[in-house]
Amino acid sequence: MTISSTLSGIAQGSAPSLPTHRVPDSIGQRPRRLRSTAAIRSMVAETRLDPAEFILPLFAVEGLDAPREISSMPGVHQHTKASLQKAVHEAADAEVGAVMLFATPAHRDPYGSEAWNPHGILAEAVRWSVEAEPDLPVVADVCLDEFTDHGHCGVLAPDGTIDNDATLPLYAEMSCVLADAGAAMLGPSGMMDGQIGVIRDALDQAGHTDTVLMAYSAKYASGFFGPFREAVDCQLVGDRRTYQQDPANVIEGLREVELDLEQGADIVMVKPAMAYLDVLAAARQISNVPVAAYMVSGEYAMIEFAAKAGAIDRKRCILEALTGVKRAGASMIVNYWSTEVAHWLRG
Repeated sequence: MTISSTLSGIAQGSAPSLPTHRVPDSIGQRPRRLRSTAAIRSMVAETRLDPAEFILPLFAVEGLDAPREISSMPGVHQHTKASLQKAVHEAADAEVGAVMLFATPAHRDPYGSEAWNPHGILAEAVRWSVEAEPDLPVVADVCLDEFTDHGHCGVLAPDGTIDNDATLPLYAEMSCVLADAGAAMLGPSGMMDGQIGVIRDALDQAGHTDTVLMAYSAKYASGFFGPFREAVDCQLVGDRRTYQQDPANVIEGLREVELDLEQGADIVMVKPAMAYLDVLAAARQISNVPVAAYMVSGEYAMIEFAAKAGAIDRKRCILEALTGVKRAGASMIVNYWSTEVAHWLRG
């Protein structure tokens, strides 16, 4: 039978002639048996998501009089005290593991001095969150980029480069202020050499021996950070390639993980997550502490905008992306869907 005659038969409603190759009497291995129903698929699932392993990032803005949606991150807002506390309550009610705080001050200077102001917006946001939900761990970001007028994560040397060693005491002071405010965990994200050791020493000397350090160990100079710059109104001029890692390198990332472990990190992190699953898996292999992954603003935005365009199934793709990060080795996942997905998982 020719192709044309077969197509003609289909068009007229008759069944085409089908191949009759012999099928073995017994197919011994049938993996599809374990996919046959939703209940069986759930029972044999190798990777499970748990809201207790989610960390929800939140943004506080000094002087804001009403919550404001971030245009490049639909569904994510900059917060006032009231709206921040509402988001913290909602996260706690959904049994999300922790919240992570970032803040935008009204005033910036070359040193980012509002970062270590005991009454600055970030320290206040920590207090507001602890006040709202005393039992929900608060992670405070330790970096200067939101607070400097040049948008870099450290102070500048006279030649315009980032002065690593001059930045470290500022991180130490900022860390102590945030621990004093009630942060249970700190997330040093500036990628300065030696930052974990300096911060750990400062915290211990100040009596904060129980404050957890979640080190942003393998943090890459990524194009996926773009929407975050809007979220914190970052004033960055230039780029961060001299201190954040080259996306081409894995071994370098693992070296950073090892150094942070030596300096006392309680948790290490890979950031971004989806484009760096190989780094995440490798970090899991060498780490003797939990490994976090941060699904960053650009990764969030990709899914949200694709879903709005009708290109993908939003819920399915969010769960698939989170599962992929967990499967690669993440002990916990920082992500902007935390509260929403927690409700999905709790049914």
